[in-house]
Order: sequence, then structure tokens, then C-alpha cells
Amino acid sequence: MLSFLTAGESHGKCLTAILVGVPANLPLLASDIDNELKRRQSGYGRGGRMKIESDRVEITAGVRDGVTLGSPVSLTIQNRDWENWQKVMSPDPGAVTDKETVTRPRPGHADLAGGIKYNHKDLRNVLERASARETAARVALGAVAKRLLREFGIDIISFVVEIGGVRVNPKYLDIDSITEEKRRTLDNSPLRCPDSEAEQKMMRAIDDAGKNGDTLGGIVEIIAAGVPVGLGTYAQWDRRLDTRLAGAIMGIPAIKGVEIGLGFEVAKRLGSQVHDEIRYDNTEKQFYRTTNNAGGIEGGISNGEPIIVRAAMKPIPSLRRPLQSVDFISKKPFEATKERADVCAVPAAGVVAEAVVAIELANAMIEKFGGDSLNEMRKNYETYAEYVYKL
Repeated sequence: MLSFLTAGESHGKCLTAILVGVPANLPLLASDIDNELKRRQSGYGRGGRMKIESDRVEITAGVRDGVTLGSPVSLTIQNRDWENWQKVMSPDPGAVTDKETVTRPRPGHADLAGGIKYNHKDLRNVLERASARETAARVALGAVAKRLLREFGIDIISFVVEIGGVRVNPKYLDIDSITEEKRRTLDNSPLRCPDSEAEQKMMRAIDDAGKNGDTLGGIVEIIAAGVPVGLGTYAQWDRRLDTRLAGAIMGIPAIKGVEIGLGFEVAKRLGSQVHDEIRYDNTEKQFYRTTNNAGGIEGGISNGEPIIVRAAMKPIPSLRRPLQSVDFISKKPFEATKERADVCAVPAAGVVAEAVVAIELANAMIEKFGGDSLNEMRKNYETYAEYVYKL
């Protein structure tokens, strides 16, 4: 089984991530991870933090001579802004003064609920860890998972579907395969959007929101191609593949909704318009669907079609035009203060979503074809693929 932990605060010294369960002999370079970290920091509408940070990973354990050892993989990402926050974020007692204490909770953040839950009087203890800065660690972990998935022909891509009510033309959403050309086009796009006309409208909406001191959310779509039939299970609710994917996506800060396949659209249609008919190709020796309304998952199990997941991100709650709040200590009303933030981070949310989907799929692959080494895992996979082919 694949499991992980992340540690670190937004303005702390560094982020640390530990991934347990990676098979031995998987080729892995820091550059594989750095490229994903760079993608997370891109996108039109990002704020000042992205100008300060230029994330790079240090592999501190679990890899030797360019391959994994089978032991836990440890990754560290330094926070370049740490030099400006050493006193405020010091782990030593007595370093924090009353002047530096945060007592004004911001609407839409974890500040108030977290302060109550953990009995913190200084709400910085909440906002530092609740910050989306932590997602850099998950993107790093996802890069390792992607590297494993590529060994089995599984590829993942994401793109923006909607921002601020501006939606992509449906003809651009029929991405039945993932190619390097498509990936480069999206990565070179300001909003990682396949529809250039809609993208220009989205950018104007972001500009307008920024001028008004406001923010925008949106929807991203994630596609995983090459996923074999049989990942996940119907036998136990918490091991269903859709359960695990939905939970991983909802674990991303600011994500408020998840759809798989048609998602909420299924509630509006007849059954005959929803369920995917099954066919068999004698030449390819495989079952297939004529449509993919299920999003590649039936009964909690991957069915061999591309897995399609969408995530809805709320507008970032840190606003230059502040909302009303109440001081945690004095109980007096005030206009909420803001931390440095973006106007729109929807494209980055897509990259983070890719990472968590990759982690869950890699976990399901290890669960299904597990072995102590990549060589053993590959043999198990090939035996299974031959069995499916001969059905």
C-alpha cells in the first residue's frame, strides 16, 4: 500500500513529504519532481507568493543512484520566504510577541473553526498549516506517483473547464487520448485551457475581479488514460476507486465539489441516456464502451476506459475588498485582514488534482499488482494483462 505524510507551515522553514510503499528500482530524478512543482506555480491570476517562491525539491531519503530503494522516499521543499519569517515562525519559546499574534479570523478560511478546535489564541497557528502552500508537497508526491504510473502506460492530464461562469466549448472536452503535443499546448496556455476563445474571456473576468478586489473560482477536469480494468473494488465501500478519488480531490483546499464522468448530469437524464453500452473487439481482444458517461469507473472498479474527474474550486477567500468578521478575543467587529493571495488559482488546482489522482491510482496499482520491486510488479501486471486478453 502507498501512504504519505506532509509537514510544514506556509511561512515555515520548509515543507517535508514522506512517501511509503514505493517499489524498489523505480527510476526517479529531482527534475521529474521540479517540473511538476513549476507547473503548480504557473497560471494567469496568481499573486505575489509565486514571485517569491521558485520551488525545487531535495530528495533526502529513499533514492540512490537515480532509483528508489524500496524504503520511504523523503522529499524537502525549502520556503524561500522563510528568511523574512524566522522570528515569527520560530519553534523556540518567547519568540512571538503580542504584536505578531493574529486574532482576526477571515471568512472562508479555517481560522475561526480551527482556533476553537485546537484551543489556539493565535490564529496564525491555524492559517499557516491550513494554507494551500501545503499542496506543493502533495504535487511533489504526485510526481513520484506519476513516474510509477508511466511505467505501466498510464498518463494524467488536467485542463480548465470553467472560470467565473465562462465555460469551455464542449467540442474541446472530447480528449480521448493524451499526447505530448496536447500536454505542451495546455502547459503553455495562460490558464491551461483547451479553448483559446473562452480562455481570453476567462482572463478578462480575472482582470475585472482583480480590479474590484475580488476573486474567482472555477472547474477543472482531470483525465487518466491507460488505466487497466480492475483497480478498486465493489467489495468494501472505502476501497472503491471512486470513493478514494473523490476523497483525495476534496482534500485539496478550496475544492467544494467533485464529479466523475457525467457527474450531476446523470440526475437529469433517463437511464438509457446514461449507462455505457458494452461491446467487444475481436481484433483487439478487449471489451469496450461506446461512450464513457461513467468516467471509467463502474461499481467502484476501473473498467478500462479513461477515468474522468472534475473538481469545483471556490473563489479564494482572501480578498482585497474585505468581508466583515469578529475579533476572536475582543469579539468586536472588523473588516477581515488578508494574507498575500491570488485572484484566481484554478489552473494550479488542476495540477494539484492531477497529483492526488496519481497518488490514488498508484496506490490502487500497487494494491493490485504489488511487489517489492518494480520488476516484480511489472511481471504481475503482465500476467494479469495476458489473462484479460485471453478472456
